[in-house]
Amino acid sequence: MGFPDRIERTVELAQPPAAVWTALTTADGLRAWFGDQAELDLRPGGLGRVAWTGERSAEIRVERVEEPAVFGFTWQVDGMPEDDPRRTYVEFTLQARAGGTRLTVVESGFAQLPDSQYPATYGSHLEGWARELDELAASLDAA
Repeated sequence: MGFPDRIERTVELAQPPAAVWTALTTADGLRAWFGDQAELDLRPGGLGRVAWTGERSAEIRVERVEEPAVFGFTWQVDGMPEDDPRRTYVEFTLQARAGGTRLTVVESGFAQLPDSQYPATYGSHLEGWARELDELAASLDAA
């Protein structure tokens, strides 16, 4: 039996897509909810970095930018050597809804992980996206 390859979460946010887009695609926006430090070159092929103080940092590569509807990037798999070429792909999809935005995040590529690493990494990201999306909602509500 194989492992699940993806995590998918959907949240309803009270803000319009433009506000959610800014929170997802700017360094200031990312620092408000996703990491303590962030840099981002918002163009396909652009590079970025997100860091959590005292924990870890992740290098990202922008793959898809379709403002204000889709933002996707690949990033390093935590726990893998820095020079390991395997990455997971994260894609945010924004849909305007009456009174706000439906945001769906999908992270895929977990099936490529070694069996010994899969449970910890998948579990960490599963919990992480729930926590991070709660932080995104709180950050947007406070703005």
